[in-house]
Amino acid sequence: GFFQSYAVEVDVKDASNATCLYAKWMMRFLIKYETNSSDYKNTTLNLSSSVTHNGSVCGNDTQAALLAVQFGEGHSWSINFTKTNETYQGDFITFTYNTNDTAVFPDAKRKGPITIVVKDTMRPVQLNNVFVCHNTDFFEAENVTQIFWNVTVQAFVQNGTIGKKESRCRADTPTSAPTVPPTIANVTTASTTTLSPAPTAAPKPVENPDTGNYSLKSGNKTCLLATVGLQLNVSQDKPLLININPKTTSADGACGNTTATLKLNDGNSTLIGFTFVVKNASASVQKFYLKEVNVTLLNRLNGSVISNADNNNFSKWDAFLGSSYMCRKEQTLEINEYLQIHTFNLWIQPFLVKANKFSTAEECFADSDLNFLIPIAVGMVLGFLIILVFVSYIIGRRKSRTGYQSV
Repeated sequence: GFFQSYAVEVDVKDASNATCLYAKWMMRFLIKYETNSSDYKNTTLNLSSSVTHNGSVCGNDTQAALLAVQFGEGHSWSINFTKTNETYQGDFITFTYNTNDTAVFPDAKRKGPITIVVKDTMRPVQLNNVFVCHNTDFFEAENVTQIFWNVTVQAFVQNGTIGKKESRCRADTPTSAPTVPPTIANVTTASTTTLSPAPTAAPKPVENPDTGNYSLKSGNKTCLLATVGLQLNVSQDKPLLININPKTTSADGACGNTTATLKLNDGNSTLIGFTFVVKNASASVQKFYLKEVNVTLLNRLNGSVISNADNNNFSKWDAFLGSSYMCRKEQTLEINEYLQIHTFNLWIQPFLVKANKFSTAEECFADSDLNFLIPIAVGMVLGFLIILVFVSYIIGRRKSRTGYQSV
């Protein structure tokens, strides 16, 4: 789906009416919340057309600068900046969302404002320089994914003049051009030129994805291990296969006694979450299984949500608690009618990991069935070879007999 989002521009003035803090950016929030029926839903919170910046502070050598905005029905977001002799950088991001906003959080079980705080990863920027990041950036914490793009910010502005020299984020290249998604205010009519159609080449088949190794820690101990190759099959507009690149994919999530979540972030385009639970939690023999998978596809250029799908009715990848689950064959997870996930070389253990190693694996039916057939097939081949050698021996003896022996 397409979600409208507005750019925010904040120009904070000091006592002499000179600019001391300037920022312009776009952002949206993907939030997972619990409903009254104890289910979980995903929602998207966008900036409204009306944003205030009450509480923003210029800052100085001893006081942090604060950029704060308020929007919608009781939602707010802020970031504070600290300063050294030569640089400034973001410190903490604070986001508060209000589940009393029924348009965004229908049937929310928990009512009222909820606040999360995350550490900003912004690198130090030279004073008098403007920090610029056109590519999409993410922060994930406590069931909230914060998405930012087209960011321009300068804290501790000197003499009220915005700097002309830019400090780019890692995702931007030195020659990156600004990416401005069209809005009602900036859409213009472009001239159209007719070009000869370029020759079309036959599409190359998509190879199986590379296998990635992912893990989560609780304190200093590994609490979840996963090895898997992932491929998305998207068919909303036209069939499209997307391989998840483990080299650009980071793992996050949480471990618990009866619930574990693995969140994978493939660069700037794909967010995948796997939720595992323990069934028969009070029984002496307990098993875990995959219960929920959610996928969010983002536009790499402007951060807009291309697709947001969730299925919380799975009952797959089950194994006894304390063991792992393995399936080398390709499997398919049906998220919805438009989105599937294909898994390859899967090996997962979301609970009771010991010594940073997988425990004994329970294999899927396809693998166990294959393992059962292999010795049968080998036995049949060996039997055929024995018969072939015996027949060849008989024929050879008959051809080598003398006339008397033949009689």
